[in-house]
Amino acid sequence: MLNALGVVTTVVVGLMVGVEFSVAFIMNRILNALPGDSGQLGHAHGGRMLGALMPFWYIGSLVLGAVWAVAGWHHHGAGLVATAAALLIVSVIMSMLLLVPINNRNKTWTPENRPADWKQQLHRWDRYHYVRVAIIIAAFALLATALVLV
Repeated sequence: MLNALGVVTTVVVGLMVGVEFSVAFIMNRILNALPGDSGQLGHAHGGRMLGALMPFWYIGSLVLGAVWAVAGWHHHGAGLVATAAALLIVSVIMSMLLLVPINNRNKTWTPENRPADWKQQLHRWDRYHYVRVAIIIAAFALLATALVLV
C-alpha cells in the first residue's frame, strides 16, 4: 500500500511539475510572441483555466505527500518525503501570497481595461513562477528518490 501511495504521489507531483515547467518555458514564450493583444488575451485565458485547476492540484499534491510522509515515517526515505512535503507547503504559500494575487488581476484584463503596468506585473509573476517551478522540481526529485528507497 505504501508503494502505491508513493507511486501515485510521485506521478501527481511529476505531472504538476510538467505543466508548470511548460507554462514557464514554453507557453509564456509562445504567448509573448503573438502579435497585438493576442498574447495578453492568452495570458488572461490561461490564468482563468489554470487558476481554476492548479489550487486543487497543489493542495492535492501536498496532501498526498503529507499522507505518504506520515504513513511511511518508519521506512527508508521518510525524511525525503517529509522534506518534499515541506517544499510543497512552501510552493502553496508562495502561490497564495505572490502569484495568485497577480493572476487574479491578470485573468480579468482585456486590452480595454488592463493597467499601464500590466507587462511588469506579468514579468513579476514569471519571476516568482520560476522560483516556484524550481521548488516543485526539487520536491519531485525528493519524492522520486524516496520511491526508490521504499
